[in-house]
Amino acid sequence: MSIGNSPEDDRPSIEDDGPSIGRVLQQARIAAGLTVDEVSSATRVRIPIVHAIEEDDFSRCGGDVYARGHIRTFAQAVGLDPAPLVDQYDADHGGRPAPTPAAPLFEAERIRPEPRRPNWTAAMVAAIVVVVGFVGFTMFSGGSDKKSGSSVAEGPAQQKPPAKSPAAPTPSKPPAPKPTPNPSDSAIAAVPADKVTVKVTAINDKSWISAKDHNGKMLFDGLLQKGEAQTFQDGQQVDLILGNAGAIELYVNGKKIDSKFEDGQVERLSYTKGDPQVG
Repeated sequence: MSIGNSPEDDRPSIEDDGPSIGRVLQQARIAAGLTVDEVSSATRVRIPIVHAIEEDDFSRCGGDVYARGHIRTFAQAVGLDPAPLVDQYDADHGGRPAPTPAAPLFEAERIRPEPRRPNWTAAMVAAIVVVVGFVGFTMFSGGSDKKSGSSVAEGPAQQKPPAKSPAAPTPSKPPAPKPTPNPSDSAIAAVPADKVTVKVTAINDKSWISAKDHNGKMLFDGLLQKGEAQTFQDGQQVDLILGNAGAIELYVNGKKIDSKFEDGQVERLSYTKGDPQVG
């Protein structure tokens, strides 16, 4: 009986394709001397999710967008370049979906008055009145001169004052249109000046939102579905964490924030009273 290699010896090793995403992040964390609790505090990713990522279980992340965001923040916290890991995740999960184009924003259309057309009828009437008055005045003046020449002995003829031509009617001007208020001006006027007001709207996709006041009190902590909005106010400061910043539209103290956030990007922002400035 000959002893040969078992067929199982010819099977490829699981590690031939290189370490998995969770294995790479775990080794980098250990090499950096960080615990799971420290990584959770630095990334704001909950401890059970950190453990699940290190075990290559991304089902607890809440979707591909959040999984990419967690991988990116995890890699940055342990000193790794997140791009290769995100690309590896996309390759393992069917590729990155095409981004949903943002709905265009339109400003309120201003009402413009139609250009005023010249009143030709009034002008023609005025011209006719002037001509008729001039002809009548000329004829009246000629008749007066003849009468004064034939009755010199009787004394100078009493002249009548010339008839006044009626004044042409003055065209009335239409009332000037009232300017349409700018939507941003009305939004600024609506917020109180003695508080910081932050409005968060999910326009492209859902996003996890966390908001606190200046004392650290939690104002909101949850998932904001697409099309939903939340408004937060405090007398001094509002601190935000946006789980999927690319899907969020921000208005701070009535003014729109034009920062370009990426899908899956985690942003930590702080705003105070007055003009919106990130703290």
